[in-house]
Amino acid sequence: MTLADVHLRDLRYFVAVAEHLHFTRAAEALYVSQPALSKQIHALEAQLRAALFERDRRTVRLTAAGAALLPGARAVLSAWAAAEAEVAAALARQAAALVVGMSTGVGRSLLPAVRARFAAAAPEAELRLRQVPWSDPTGGLAATGEAASDAAFVWLPLPDQERFAYAPVATEDRLVALAAAHPLAARARIAFADLLDEPFLALPPESGPLRDFWLALDERGGRAPRIGGEVSTSEETAESVAAGLGVVLLAAGNAALLQRPDIALRPVTLPPARLVLAWRAGDDRPLLRALRTAVAQATGTA
Repeated sequence: MTLADVHLRDLRYFVAVAEHLHFTRAAEALYVSQPALSKQIHALEAQLRAALFERDRRTVRLTAAGAALLPGARAVLSAWAAAEAEVAAALARQAAALVVGMSTGVGRSLLPAVRARFAAAAPEAELRLRQVPWSDPTGGLAATGEAASDAAFVWLPLPDQERFAYAPVATEDRLVALAAAHPLAARARIAFADLLDEPFLALPPESGPLRDFWLALDERGGRAPRIGGEVSTSEETAESVAAGLGVVLLAAGNAALLQRPDIALRPVTLPPARLVLAWRAGDDRPLLRALRTAVAQATGTA
C-alpha cells in the first residue's frame, strides 16, 4: 500500500484532526459526524499500518508517524486546490470565448465592425478567429475537440445542411480567374458556356457540395468538368492559374487574393455566391446570440 492509494478525503480528515487536535471540533469543521470521522481515521491508519494519533479521554496528540505525514498531506491538499483553481479558470476562459472559423477571406470591412459590436455587447468575452482548411466546408463546425468552431463564415451550400443554421452575410457575383495570356481574358465579361471545355481548378474532394458549387456543376447541363488540378490555398490557386493549369471561379469579395499582373479576373454569367455566418442547429448560447446580432448589425440585416 502506498500514499498514492489514499484518497484526498482521507488526507483532508487527517489534517483537520491534526490542526484541531480534537475529533469533535474537527468533525464540526468538516460538517461530518464525529463517529464517521473517527471511522475514517482508523481506516487511514490501517491503510498506512501506522498510528497517526495518540488518544485518551482528554487529549489527542500526533504520533511521530502523524507528524511526519502532516507536511506532505498539507502539500498534497494545497496542490490539488491550486489545480482545481486552474481548471476552474480554464473553464471560465473557455466559456467566455467564441471560436469563429473562416475558410475564406472575410474582409469587406466586416470583421472590424463585427468585433467592435461584439465587444460592446460582451466586453468580458473573447472572439477568436481561426483559419480553417478548404477541405472543411463547414469552417470547423463539423470538427470535434480543439479543431471545432462555435460559428463560421462559410459559403453555401453546406454539407448536411440540416445540421446547421445560418444567417446571410453577403451575396456576391462570381468571377472567373484565368491566365492573363488566355484568349478569353480579352473579353470584359465571359459567358459560362464558353468555359465548359476549359480545365478547372477544384477544391479538395472532402469539400463535397462546395467543390461542386465552385465548379458550377448545376450550370453545365450534365457535362462533367475537366479538372486541371486541385487547390487547397489561395497561393496554390494563384500559381496554378498563372501557369495556365486551369481557370477557377471565385467570389468578387475575394478578388484581391488573386490580383496580380499575370492573372485576369472577369465577371462570368453565373448565379451569385452566398456567404453566411453558420452555427450548429439548436445552439443558442448567449455569446453566440451576441455574435449573430453583431454580424446582423454590421451587415445591415438586423
